[in-house]
Amino acid sequence: MNVAKILWIDDEIDSLTSQILFLENKGYEVQTRTNGFDGVEFVKDHIVDVVLLDESMPGITGLQTLQQIKELNSNLPVVLITKNEAENIMDEAIGSQISDYLIKPVNPNQVWLSLKKIIDNKRLVAEKTTSAYQQEFRSLFMALNSNPDYNEWMEIYRKLVYWELEMKKSDSPEMQEVFQSQKAEANTEFFKFISRNYASWISPKSVDGPIMSHTLMKYKVLPHLEKGTPLFFVLIDNLRFDQWKTIQPIFAESFRIQEEETFYSILPTATQYARNAIFAGMMPIDIEKQFPVQWKNDDEEGGKNLFEEEFFRAQMKKLGKGDLKYSYTKVTNNNDGQKLVDNIHNLMQNDLNIIVYNFVDMLSHARTEMEVLKELAGDETSYRSITESWFAHSPLHQALKKIADKKITLIVATDHGSVRVKTPAKVIGDKQTTANLRYKHGRNLNYEAKEVLAFRDPREAGLPVPNVNSSFIFAKSDLYLCYPNNYNHFANYYRNTFQHGGISLEEMIIPVIRMTNK
Repeated sequence: MNVAKILWIDDEIDSLTSQILFLENKGYEVQTRTNGFDGVEFVKDHIVDVVLLDESMPGITGLQTLQQIKELNSNLPVVLITKNEAENIMDEAIGSQISDYLIKPVNPNQVWLSLKKIIDNKRLVAEKTTSAYQQEFRSLFMALNSNPDYNEWMEIYRKLVYWELEMKKSDSPEMQEVFQSQKAEANTEFFKFISRNYASWISPKSVDGPIMSHTLMKYKVLPHLEKGTPLFFVLIDNLRFDQWKTIQPIFAESFRIQEEETFYSILPTATQYARNAIFAGMMPIDIEKQFPVQWKNDDEEGGKNLFEEEFFRAQMKKLGKGDLKYSYTKVTNNNDGQKLVDNIHNLMQNDLNIIVYNFVDMLSHARTEMEVLKELAGDETSYRSITESWFAHSPLHQALKKIADKKITLIVATDHGSVRVKTPAKVIGDKQTTANLRYKHGRNLNYEAKEVLAFRDPREAGLPVPNVNSSFIFAKSDLYLCYPNNYNHFANYYRNTFQHGGISLEEMIIPVIRMTNK
């Protein structure tokens, strides 16, 4: 391990010899300077891990020295040592981003503790994360093998996301690898679970199934309508649970989180199916029956998500809430976003405001900028980080901040998630077969049975039958479906991109969060 390099700047350095010896015995390399000018010069020309800085020195003061050091290297940790407990000095020092603060006379152990906290913090956190996950690994393994039900699956997935985010603190590539293989195993088991249970959940006779897209409004949104408190339902397209966890702290600055839950997206985990189901409160097969003109199958011309508001109105009528005062706003570009910011105060007069925000989907669908995206969002960590920086600077965040001090209820949800695809699988179909990478429907599909969940009769999956003899297939885990012609080109082009439509924890188990103003 490299020796940590300390620079101690104090005009009475001779009186600190025993302290310096103590630190050298603990394995630190200590350089000394007796005034701010020399200290700053030293920082210019040498590698330093931490600066110990006396506050009152002749020449330039400790605070002035601190300022100059931070201009040279804003990330260099500085510990201010002072006789002076005056509050204004403390405020100024903390405002200048010191890492720690010690009052003279200092005890050698105190200095050592401060250095340990600064230098070893990262290593200690990484070690603790790794050992905690090693313990958790076993209980997750047991949970996966004890035939979990749909609630336990939601719990398993939340834990996996928790550990995935914690793992960022651990520098251990081995542990990351162990984690990734555990997540892959979880997805394999989840696929079997969905294959066994999905049809029974959505059967009209079903008495036991999770809350899914078509029941979300009824059970998770409308019960929170309250006279005099506007309810904002914000649907951020294609938002995975781990992406929610990344933007959660930004929401928490303005809102109090009351309930953080997950629900299941219907299959295909694709906007046109899952989102229409949310607003219509029906499975796609029933939407098609009731709205034969508005419902469009994959292979038909025309927009697939143009009638959400109409579907929603019909759902309200059916639930006896036809007189509800509501607004429906869809944001698909920055211009729409700015309009939302300008108009958000006018929405306070409604009982319910629906805002559909299409950013994340644009991110994963930008076909032409595919190379840029692969560069920016080549893995889960960078995908989360793009989502976070998008949300922090988005019109959506600006708009919500404008009403954060008003009495409102805010529910944030999504229509489906996405999964990073890594394994190509061959599918053969006729000309009418759809182009999606995670699900397909068409006649005479040829595929490897163990790689997909197939419904020969789409009605069993609650889906319309586009053509006679049409079947639907859904890809498992991280597979993506490619045709034999030009196979290698497409296999390479789409590998490691984020796709949706199939069966994985990331696509199906998705967030619904309820918040109120603070």
